[in-house]
Amino acid sequence: MQMDAGLDTGAVLHQKRLAIAAAETTGTLTARLSSLGAEAIVEALAMLDDLDPRPQDGALATYAAKVSRAEARIDWSQPAEAIERRLRAFDPFPGCETLLDGGTLKIWAAKVVSGEAPPGTVIAVTRAGVTIAAGVGALALQTVQRQGGKRLAIAEFLRAVRVKTGTVLGT
Repeated sequence: MQMDAGLDTGAVLHQKRLAIAAAETTGTLTARLSSLGAEAIVEALAMLDDLDPRPQDGALATYAAKVSRAEARIDWSQPAEAIERRLRAFDPFPGCETLLDGGTLKIWAAKVVSGEAPPGTVIAVTRAGVTIAAGVGALALQTVQRQGGKRLAIAEFLRAVRVKTGTVLGT
């Protein structure tokens, strides 16, 4: 884009589209956009004399504030789909977290499933996983991380930590 006095408001010279995959995280999308951006700049430089600047519609622009750590706390009263999207949006930073037995537990990946109980309640624990009730629906945890630990698949986590049905996770 061309430079002007505003923040990212100049005319667009060249653009490429990229579909966002259903399971995309900020980290995976950033890597794909980086590669696409490198391709786009090479293409734009090759067509430099033929580029036609297109003004941007300022009415369609939004400003995204920097993500704060406070936003990382999971609000279990939200629908499971919204929480799952937030998990992907905050991966790799800052990650989403909840409280389990007084300690912080980061949840990196989960799958939306059916289930009903008060939000934040552990509604099922099996060898394969843990299911937590949300405001609407539930989440089957897939990847978690204890404070000071590394990311673990939920089955591996359950070999080290005992989680009981009926436990309520904190915010």
